[in-house]
Amino acid sequence: MTKNPHGIGVLIAATVAATCALPSHAHAEQTAAPEDRPQNILLIISDDLNSWIGPMGGHPQARTPALDKLAARGVTFMNAHCPAPLCNPSRAAFMSGLRPSSTGIYLNGHYWVRYIGRGLCINDHVRDHGFNSYASGKVYHYNKYRAEDWDEVFYERDDTLPGPVGRKAKRRPGPFGYRMFTDGEPTEPFNEKRDERTLIDARSVDWCIKKLGSKNDKRFFMACGIHRPHTPWDVPKKYFDMYPLETLELPKTLKDDLADVPPPGVDFTKGGKTHKTILEMGIWKDRVRAYLAAISFMDAQVGRLLDALAESPHAENTVVVFVGDNGWHLGEKEHWGKTTLWAPASQVPMIWAGPGVAKGAKTEAAVDLMSLYPTLCDMAAIPTPKHVEGANIKPLLKNPSMKWSQPALTTMDKGNHAITTADWRYIRYDDGSEELYNRKTDPREWTNLANKRELKSVKRELAALLPKKNAAPVKYEADKR
Repeated sequence: MTKNPHGIGVLIAATVAATCALPSHAHAEQTAAPEDRPQNILLIISDDLNSWIGPMGGHPQARTPALDKLAARGVTFMNAHCPAPLCNPSRAAFMSGLRPSSTGIYLNGHYWVRYIGRGLCINDHVRDHGFNSYASGKVYHYNKYRAEDWDEVFYERDDTLPGPVGRKAKRRPGPFGYRMFTDGEPTEPFNEKRDERTLIDARSVDWCIKKLGSKNDKRFFMACGIHRPHTPWDVPKKYFDMYPLETLELPKTLKDDLADVPPPGVDFTKGGKTHKTILEMGIWKDRVRAYLAAISFMDAQVGRLLDALAESPHAENTVVVFVGDNGWHLGEKEHWGKTTLWAPASQVPMIWAGPGVAKGAKTEAAVDLMSLYPTLCDMAAIPTPKHVEGANIKPLLKNPSMKWSQPALTTMDKGNHAITTADWRYIRYDDGSEELYNRKTDPREWTNLANKRELKSVKRELAALLPKKNAAPVKYEADKR
């Protein structure tokens, strides 16, 4: 297989050519001798999934038996964060190993394919080292794949989802599904009555299941992207029935929570406008129910895939990684959606299981999804390219209780960052304004301590961990959102 590693990575070639422009095998860290090495990799990505899953306890009523089962045989990261609280920049970052602050890819309309060259993304890199590379569903941002980076790709657009630039969805969700969280009741009756196996997430999983059952003459890297719980929350009614409204618990919130937040943070929430609308419409509990229903639907699809893996010849030699691409607010900090630097938007599930991974363990170590690339390379006994910016967390997989000093970094647009450690969350906006939260005493981030004089040294230490580079945003293309 011949590749031009410069590809079309114009920005990368200009800004980090010394580390990124050469083939992956030219600049690589050699890994240790293989022991407990998995032969295959299964990466499962859920869209807009926050900590509301059983293993993390983000919502006490969440029902996720498949993820509970996966966590019981692996390591759950309780303090994992996305590189960006938005689909496209997060996925482009953890799949390429290049942070948004290095590439300038900050938003959904920043078309990563134009700026990150061939051979840099993990799905392409592993092909140089004896793997077949497969994708199904939403792995990058919708259909923003580069087909030549894969051996096979299965992608179909969700028919309830609008496309870019005003393209309408083929179907309208409701009454047990909502396109956006501020929609009222639909004007036309509809109930998701199609066979569950015909829905897009189920079809994506079915493709992977079929691939697991086929003959493979090489190791495989398989990425399965599941669209839910991204809106629209349009799933079969049986998942809504798991969460009776009369007993449903709302997330704990603080009135006027934005009062001590600097203007850029308030701007990311649009001044709390959406939450005010939710309260005025009286639909907060209804939308929390819909989100939980979408999570349980997602979990059911994950369960089918993991059951198929367990019954396949690859059960004992495959490492499984389950992650969310970014989190999601449902009223916390007076916000709905993502695009903030607080925990509801940045914290994501990350569960590892398989050969060489401790069983039934949890860790509070602060990590981010940039760790996927170098850790998978190490566990697969292949070189890690020098351009990769994440931390190798393989030691934590073997010893989850070990001391860990590295932070997690999340970036929202140019110059806005959150640093998360075991004890603190420090937010610095592009205008220099700050937030500081004590994660031990204030896990919901209700009290901004940035103006406390006695904490100046804490802020100084955390600020030293901020990126030294803040790349200019690449061109925004509305039709690539």
